[in-house]
Amino acid sequence: MVRRLVAGLAAIVLVAEAAVLVLVHIVLGRTTANQSMSIAGSDPDVMSKATYAMGAGMGAFLVLCAVLAVLAALRDRPPGRFGRVVLISAAVTHAVLGMLAVGLVGWAAFAALMLILCLLVLILTLYPAARHGEGGGPVEDTPPPPPFGELGELRPTSP
Repeated sequence: MVRRLVAGLAAIVLVAEAAVLVLVHIVLGRTTANQSMSIAGSDPDVMSKATYAMGAGMGAFLVLCAVLAVLAALRDRPPGRFGRVVLISAAVTHAVLGMLAVGLVGWAAFAALMLILCLLVLILTLYPAARHGEGGGPVEDTPPPPPFGELGELRPTSP
């Protein structure tokens, strides 16, 4: 129950973050195009188009993460190998951006990024990774045998 709730909440937050980032990049791209801003002689048109492309790419990546979280919530199973790699890369990205945001933007941005990081890490840890045996099927989780045989064989020594 908690796993599904966390995955669903993470999906909602990731979609909202994607929408905000796309909006910010649209504003930045239009500002660059309208001001004819140039950095070290760069073409302003190329810079505005690159800003739009970066916003679209970041938005698509976050929506992909949200879709993976929704699939995990609906199936109540851990994401596959590809999904785990995508969610781990999103978690690492949020951690790095959080470290940068605390100095450049402030503590509120840091707190928001850490909230999203916590949700991503919870998705990855609440759903255990699926292990596969030799035939490709899932492996049953059995505890390892005791190191010295059965407990009845051990005899305590007294001084």
